[in-house]
Amino acid sequence: MRILLAEDEQEMSNALTTILKHNNFSVDAVYDGQDAYDYLQSEIYDAVILDIMMPKMDGLTVLQKIRSEGNAVPVLLLTAKSEIDDKVTGLDLGADDYLTKPFAMKELLARVRALTRRKGDVTDSVLHFDDLSLDRGTYLLSCHEESVRLTNKEFQMLEMMMTNPGQVISVDLFMDKIWGYDTETELNVVWVYISYLRKKFSGLHSKVQIKATRNVGYSLVAGGKHD
Repeated sequence: MRILLAEDEQEMSNALTTILKHNNFSVDAVYDGQDAYDYLQSEIYDAVILDIMMPKMDGLTVLQKIRSEGNAVPVLLLTAKSEIDDKVTGLDLGADDYLTKPFAMKELLARVRALTRRKGDVTDSVLHFDDLSLDRGTYLLSCHEESVRLTNKEFQMLEMMMTNPGQVISVDLFMDKIWGYDTETELNVVWVYISYLRKKFSGLHSKVQIKATRNVGYSLVAGGKHD
């Protein structure tokens, strides 16, 4: 499950990111409302944790804009204010839930799990391609009676390919969606993770191959050969 965390307090953001990742969520962290809006314009997330009080664009404005554009991603609002008007405004603008700071981390995790479960009602929790199955909730990749758990990056790459069967996904697109626009990571990291996935396919005795199209990108092939 992929989460966008928009929280301008660096220490709070770091703590939330660590806890979410420890609970098998993949997290993109941003520190102002404009970046949150920009990421939501170009990325697909399972849920958003959105602080109300942020620089450049406040969380309520971000929420209002994405809802007016038809983005139905589940949103959990964070606010330091306890006034009922702020909560009502957020819910009226389309928020799914809210938490008032300070809050217990266990409560945050429970609310995020509830949001992603609701999203799962309309989104397949298990993806299938040929003899492979990928559980979005547990990151388990299965083939016949065998399973292996993927890392966050492996999961995100395979999810992109399984939700776009037969489509060649470019290295640049992998980099933008998984490592982020501002990453300093070298492009060859994509090849490294493709290699990891191929080894896991082989270990599961899957017929599925990851085909490399020279100077273009990678795609899944059912029982075929890769270059």
